[in-house]
Amino acid sequence: MNLFDTLSNPDPFFLIAGPCVVEDRETMLKTADFLKKISEKQQIPLIFKASYKKANRTSETSFAGPGIQEGLKMLEMIKEQFELPILTDVHETFEVHMAADVCDIIQIPAFLCRQTELIHAAALTGKIVNLKKGQFMAPEDMQSASEKATAANNYQIILTERGSSFGYHNLVVDFRSFAILNSMHYPVVYDVTHSLQKPSLNRISGGNPEFAAMMARAAIATNMVHGLFIETHPSPLEALSDSASMLPLADLEDLIVSCLKIKHVFEDNTKDF
Repeated sequence: MNLFDTLSNPDPFFLIAGPCVVEDRETMLKTADFLKKISEKQQIPLIFKASYKKANRTSETSFAGPGIQEGLKMLEMIKEQFELPILTDVHETFEVHMAADVCDIIQIPAFLCRQTELIHAAALTGKIVNLKKGQFMAPEDMQSASEKATAANNYQIILTERGSSFGYHNLVVDFRSFAILNSMHYPVVYDVTHSLQKPSLNRISGGNPEFAAMMARAAIATNMVHGLFIETHPSPLEALSDSASMLPLADLEDLIVSCLKIKHVFEDNTKDF
């Protein structure tokens, strides 16, 4: 079974996880090793994620990552050492083929999900394309976004919900979105930690990661979500990007276990009918 088939029919759900941005070697290896052990223990498919560059920064002085060459080199090392599929995001068309040489999933960031040429370029690589729904878009609008990928004859698409703008510095998740996205017949992901951000709060983005487990459980309970996207870090307060919204690595397994319990209850009840 190839990766996209696994993500389309996960048992019970898959996990996309890793730091917001590629950091030092020690942090990256520690995170990958921890995630690999959790995924094997809990028997859930894992995709490791990190960005080599964060083009969307609140402040000019915010850390934006090591850049494409150094970042991809680190991601390639993790891919080979831990035998994990890799996801990273791209921002301009010229980056796409370099990212595709290493990554199994190319992510279109939420703010760029209407960029036709970028989606076309990602789709033409033949890799899985993760389309993140913009905070400014309705879930049904993602049908048009997905058609930009299928126009390039690539049907390996993931649709990710990361919340919608609610006022100036808040996001809210409309749980009807999961059903609407699911009706498009692609794997649906809930981006837990980004949905709990407080975008552009003062000169950095804030967040409420203390609500991550609750929100993840609620999303899994809809039975419309194939995977969870969680940015996590050994010491979030020391992280170079999204420090206020990433989940502490030590808290991740409890979140996963609680979601598995809900998924298993749903499956057991379904069998009774």
